[in-house]
Amino acid sequence: MSCQYTGQCLCGEIRYVVDAEPLFAGNCHCKDCQRSSGGAFIPAMLFPESSVAIHGAAKYFETTADSGHTHGRGFCPHCGSQLFARFSRFPGMLGIKAGTLDDASRYAPKLDFHVASAAPWDFMDTRLPKKQGPAQD
Repeated sequence: MSCQYTGQCLCGEIRYVVDAEPLFAGNCHCKDCQRSSGGAFIPAMLFPESSVAIHGAAKYFETTADSGHTHGRGFCPHCGSQLFARFSRFPGMLGIKAGTLDDASRYAPKLDFHVASAAPWDFMDTRLPKKQGPAQD
């Protein structure tokens, strides 16, 4: 099986190719991810940034978590699709939003995290482990 992942934003202005398997895959239920996505959670994968080739230029919006670490959310400046994430806590890594994959069946979450912040109407997969706070603790 190929470890190549491909994806794009809604309008196709930004495309990416990844030549590695994700180091992490999970669903973040924190309030910031709810607000930025407009949904119950963000399905996210983390890759070494050096394994990701990006065609097009994402714009980043940076926030600071309660921990003091920053989180930059990369989106298409044309259509607004969220594609990427950079974390000060994980230099050299790039998060990719699983909903932007060309083949979404390649996403296999291993964990639900920040579940203490989950929306009351969020029905999580009972087969996945749950973590109250960040996945990295």
